[in-house]
Amino acid sequence: MAQWQALLQLDSGLQRQVSQLYEGTFSREIRHYLCHWIEKQNWDLAAVDVNTAISCFHALQEYLEELWKRSVQENKILQGPNFLNMKDSLVKQFQNEPQNLARILSHCLKEEKKILALAPKVQGCNNPGMEQNSAELDNKVSGLKQQTLEVKDEIKTLEDLYEQLDLIQKTWQSRVQQCNGLNQSRAAVEEDCLKRASFITQTKQIVLQQLYDILNHASQVVTTLTDVELPTWKHRQQMACIGSPVDTSLDHLQKWFTIVAEVIVGIREQLQKLQEQNNKYNCTDASSLAATMVEIEKFALSLLTKLLTNALVVEKQPVMQNLPQRPLVLKTGVGFKVKVRYLANHPEFKRRLKPVKPVFDKDVEEAKTVTGFRHFEFERDDKKVLDVEPPGDLIAEFRNMSLKERREKSKASCEGSVSPAGAPGVPASTAAKSRPGVTEELHIIKFVTELEYAGLKCNIEASSLPLVVVSSTAQVASAWASIMWCSMLSTSGSKNLSLFVDPPPLTWEQLAQVLSWQFLSVGQRELDEDQLSMLRDKIVDPDGLVHWSKFSSKNGSPWIWIDGILDLIKKHLVDLWRDGYIMGFVSRERTELLLKPKKPGTFLLRFSETNKDGAISFSWVDHSNGEPHVHAVQPYRKKELLSMSLPDLIYHYILTHQGETRNPLLYLYPDIHIDTAFRRYYKILEVPIPNVSTDGYVGRKNTSVSIIPTPPPSPPTETFMMDIDTDVDTCTDHRQVMEDLFPDLLDSPGQDVLTSTHLYPQLPQDNFALPLGSFEGL
Repeated sequence: MAQWQALLQLDSGLQRQVSQLYEGTFSREIRHYLCHWIEKQNWDLAAVDVNTAISCFHALQEYLEELWKRSVQENKILQGPNFLNMKDSLVKQFQNEPQNLARILSHCLKEEKKILALAPKVQGCNNPGMEQNSAELDNKVSGLKQQTLEVKDEIKTLEDLYEQLDLIQKTWQSRVQQCNGLNQSRAAVEEDCLKRASFITQTKQIVLQQLYDILNHASQVVTTLTDVELPTWKHRQQMACIGSPVDTSLDHLQKWFTIVAEVIVGIREQLQKLQEQNNKYNCTDASSLAATMVEIEKFALSLLTKLLTNALVVEKQPVMQNLPQRPLVLKTGVGFKVKVRYLANHPEFKRRLKPVKPVFDKDVEEAKTVTGFRHFEFERDDKKVLDVEPPGDLIAEFRNMSLKERREKSKASCEGSVSPAGAPGVPASTAAKSRPGVTEELHIIKFVTELEYAGLKCNIEASSLPLVVVSSTAQVASAWASIMWCSMLSTSGSKNLSLFVDPPPLTWEQLAQVLSWQFLSVGQRELDEDQLSMLRDKIVDPDGLVHWSKFSSKNGSPWIWIDGILDLIKKHLVDLWRDGYIMGFVSRERTELLLKPKKPGTFLLRFSETNKDGAISFSWVDHSNGEPHVHAVQPYRKKELLSMSLPDLIYHYILTHQGETRNPLLYLYPDIHIDTAFRRYYKILEVPIPNVSTDGYVGRKNTSVSIIPTPPPSPPTETFMMDIDTDVDTCTDHRQVMEDLFPDLLDSPGQDVLTSTHLYPQLPQDNFALPLGSFEGL
């Protein structure tokens, strides 16, 4: 089987990952129609050898030309793909850079293999027997529908039998008078009527038994839907919220809920028809079958109630528009959106459902019992009608919801909500245990509505997943840690809002998975085993578990460091991370072990262990006096990467020594030539020679300069990354305040501070090279 054909059999979540590989780089249509031919070419060799790349490019054009001619000969120009147009677009895009085409396809084919390797793991997360269970439920639901149609036909047959019997009873005397032997004929007619009535009674009993059997089967399906399938979907959704690449489509559930609801409604309608027949034809067996019909009606009503009260779900969990990858973290005064769907999509229900109303912390016990528990309310009263939206789903979407904190009137209450430990008469130890921190306080939003239909009245509720409400953007990272921790410890349907009063630990396997999902969500690539191994050494306690107090402590926690790196990738390094060019999580000791055996100029990219806001450095190996030495540049931060991308910084990096300048970075680990790895990302290909302009100034160009590096020392293994200089911490704190106050101003590239070789002619020989410099002259 071709690799592409295997990809087509994956679930929608993994197929979206494949689709993202080709966005803006290569035609997915060409990949589809030429899948066999593309997979036979040696694109890895073509990516590093220009002659092979040119040969493959010309062969691809010729193959498209051949396919076009074949479609013309077979008179299938309008039926099939436009191969001539594909060829023209390829020529336009890659005529001058055939090697770029080879690099793209080489990368995409490798990533496809990784996605295929990931497929069993991801589909196992969905449910090991998910496809089999879906097929079984499809068969059961289809069977219920078919049985209901058959019973409907039988009740229609009963109506015909009643009409025939009624006709005979009303007309037999006039017919008998035309014949001799009135008494004999009368006896025969009466006997015939008794036989017909008996047959009708037997048929009715069979129909009632069939209705009861259908409801019994429907009861099993309803239990499966409400107690198994729906909780399983909710758990998948909760994992998807924290980055798991699982399928959260509701199409199957909506189909099953709707059909089963229609079946039960149909059963009640057929019972009503049987009752109408009894009344219309004055059936003598009506009293004997009445109890059975009442029992069936009650059974149907209970099943329908259970199904409909569970049919409302939160399809899209609360999420702020500026934080789409971090749902369930809400900020007071900032708008967020949420979507609910009613799965029993029967036309009658739409007209009978009342508008959906959101209620914050409805029936939450913690709001009454936990000391200092904060209370919130919506800034406006908002209700939404469940309406049919394309492609026919019954949906209510709240697009502009926002929260405000509800302050208590009494001063003591206000103080208690802010700092219960300081409240009079409340011991500090007791208050600390009874009230988690602001970013550890869990809340829910419930969505309520009512349904009145055919004598049935249902109070319907759907609850959001546990969420955290913050008042500052600086609290978002810690709040997200709470959401991840809560999600990993939750089971289907559980909502322990007091979780962080005494948070249970996680196993490393649990945390490793969710951390890997964070990088997949932000950078389209999970963590590998080596990267996870380094993180494990920093996070796991001697007992083999990860404890909440260490993972997300308020200052210097591993999570804040990891979150800074995630933000760095999101803003500046997505392409490099996705393509696997950033080793990232590798200690200095391991860096030396990896680089020393390599040829001079080999380098790797690693994240700084001493910068909690996220920074990246490169280390390279050089040889002097026959001995290998590993050097590291001072890490680049987000502000510096605003001025120049990391590939350009690497390309233009200059090492100066005794008047000589050179770029020591030649091969990305293990042995990829620098241009092969990074050329597609270069934006500044040349640094022009300074020249005198009309205003008398010498032109300049930003570049990255280091002077006489020395090998960096390796820190002790037990030293954690938060051992940062005071100046760095102070600068970070000041910048956080400024970001909250003037985010647009600080994001401006023009605000960057650049060092200059002219301004600092005497540079100390430090363990790190300068992060960023520029040539300036007067």
